[in-house]
Amino acid sequence: METFYLLLVIFLFILAIFDLSVGVSNDAVNFLNSALGSKAASFKTIMIIAAVGIFAGATLSNGMMEVARHGIYQPQYFYFSEIMCILVAVMLTDVVLLDIFNSLGMPTSTTVSLVFELLGGTVALALIKIINTEGALQFGDLLNTDKALTVILAIFVSVAIAFFFGTLVQYLSRMLFTFNYKPRMKYFVAVFGGIATTSIIYFMLIKGLKDTTFMSGEVLAWVDQNTSKIVWGCFISSTFIMQILHWCKVNVFKIVVLLGTFALALAFAGNDLVNFIGVPLAGYAAYLDYISYGGTVSPDGLLMTSLLGPAKTPWYFLIASGLVMVIALFTSKKAHNVVKTSLDLSRQSDGDEAFGTSPVARVLVRTCSNMSSSILSVVPESVKQWTDKRFNQDEIILEKGASFDLIRASVNLVLAGLLIALGTSLKLPLSTTYVTFMVAMGSSLADRAWGRESAVYRITGVLSVIGGWFITAGAAFLICFIVATIIHFGGTAAILAMVGLAIFSLVRSNITFNKKAKKETVSPTVKKLMVTEDSDVALDLFREHTRNELESVLAFAGEKFDKSVHGFMNENLRDLRKVLAAIEEQKFHLRQVKRIGTLGVTQLDRAIAVEKGLYYYQGNDFASEIVFSLRRMTEPCKDHIDNNFKPLSDAQKDEFGKMADEVITFISRCMLEIKRNDYTAFDQLVEKAVSISNALTQLKKNELKRIQGQSGSTKVSMVYLNMIQETQNVVSFTSNLIKVSRKFQME
Repeated sequence: METFYLLLVIFLFILAIFDLSVGVSNDAVNFLNSALGSKAASFKTIMIIAAVGIFAGATLSNGMMEVARHGIYQPQYFYFSEIMCILVAVMLTDVVLLDIFNSLGMPTSTTVSLVFELLGGTVALALIKIINTEGALQFGDLLNTDKALTVILAIFVSVAIAFFFGTLVQYLSRMLFTFNYKPRMKYFVAVFGGIATTSIIYFMLIKGLKDTTFMSGEVLAWVDQNTSKIVWGCFISSTFIMQILHWCKVNVFKIVVLLGTFALALAFAGNDLVNFIGVPLAGYAAYLDYISYGGTVSPDGLLMTSLLGPAKTPWYFLIASGLVMVIALFTSKKAHNVVKTSLDLSRQSDGDEAFGTSPVARVLVRTCSNMSSSILSVVPESVKQWTDKRFNQDEIILEKGASFDLIRASVNLVLAGLLIALGTSLKLPLSTTYVTFMVAMGSSLADRAWGRESAVYRITGVLSVIGGWFITAGAAFLICFIVATIIHFGGTAAILAMVGLAIFSLVRSNITFNKKAKKETVSPTVKKLMVTEDSDVALDLFREHTRNELESVLAFAGEKFDKSVHGFMNENLRDLRKVLAAIEEQKFHLRQVKRIGTLGVTQLDRAIAVEKGLYYYQGNDFASEIVFSLRRMTEPCKDHIDNNFKPLSDAQKDEFGKMADEVITFISRCMLEIKRNDYTAFDQLVEKAVSISNALTQLKKNELKRIQGQSGSTKVSMVYLNMIQETQNVVSFTSNLIKVSRKFQME
């Protein structure tokens, strides 16, 4: 039995390695968002600074390991086997749940997931114990719900506070510095840098290092007694240093951003480490207590009173955890995906939006717009003009490729750190994820980054992320409740089954994520187009991008037309459903392409932008119409087969099959013309389109004669005529597409 539980503890640590990896992927947004978004330094430099902060925080901190030991359950009432059941269920649930959120690019709280997983597993075992003891034990004996209730309160408090102060502080900072901040740096940058640095140091002392094993009790007591002196000393000295750095032509804002990145990374690793290794360490401690009896006590008879004692985490566990987190930070693609979500929602410029729109977001935008109009109607015109000058984005100073400027990045980091430190000092455990994300959203709102063209998308995104936070709590509780119950009654077989299910979920999630990432990869041509300042180069790149996209659309059209036709003829319902699913994805992709094209038009010289832009939009419209025609053709075919109606007759299959082959060949030839950018066969293709259209018209006449002679099924005839009509549309739109493409590519 000792061997079995030893293997279980080893398994917990293996899961902890995965949990550390997915946890870093999730929480990377907390400390990377501002530095990466503002391009305060090179990507490599930012990652190194964050990695040093993570490693320092992990190795110096004992964390709040008591949460997993006795923060939710009362261990003195649970046997060793029951505690191990809860801990295994928690780790299995946590790894899978966080990986799902990371794959979706949605930042969530590891603290909330841990607490509610522990709560779900504990409630499951508590119910079983209450039933088995016939009410001798009650929930009040077995559960410590204060922690869960505190976290729920922190969700509401941190979201509202962080968003409000993020908006307010950024608005005041922008009014002070404006978007063209360099001329005003000589007046305010030293004080701003002093306040920012002092806030960051205060944050590191109060939040980042308060539970470290490195700092003795005497040192912590001295820091607590002399906090005000430390703060004033830091402010005076840092203000002086920042002024010196400014005189030496060093950008103080970059120093603040990098220092803030280090501080948040340190605090994340130091305090959130319990969310990843607290559970296996609790299992390890429970196992050591169990084997100390030398096998004289049954796992079902040993109460875990020992877990009431304080946690003493061995240093080698902390160092190993720090190494795993650093490696995960550098290698995890999902970490970059989560950061991308935050940057997309807070970037200053318009562009491709990651989220769609929702009814709630549309109502909020209309309501806020009406309120804003009402308020502005009573504001003096001179005040409005002066304010608009302070927010003149034409003068914005942005690093190349940055989502926002260094002013906003500094506010994000400093304010997030300060709010978390203040919350900690008031015994209110504000979530690092909630605070950093909502401060970033509030500051982007204050910076007028949510314009009329993007507000509804950004608000939908923010609401989606916030909704995900609440879903985390419910999902963590419910899934862990179910898993713990299954493991308790199923024993070893259930554990193996749950492990297999978790591995399958992780593997499938990564395969799906990699496929999605490949689809969403921005082409090198588009990247070059977005940054070039040469209008001639921009035109060449725009043409290349357009050729690639139109070629892709025609390749898609030829393949799906073929599958749709033969799927219907062969009564293959699965193929028809796949075609419809692919068409929906293609429609979404074409909308993205259109938005990218709009940005591409802005890069062109004004003399040709109107003409080329018109051809581009016409080409995109024709490409969309081809896809819509495919959907209008495939949908009735799918419904026909799904209802098990009569198939096409042999005569219909024969005549339409031949025409379908001609259409596919025609589409392929058009695709090659566009790919090669060689339109020597253009006239022949136009003639071929007319010939195919005439032949399809003849097929219609033949079918109408069959209907008149009542020689076939009416339902089959209706679907068949629809196929012919939409095929004609595909040919017509393809012909128009190649005409527009030729005009667009011509000098």
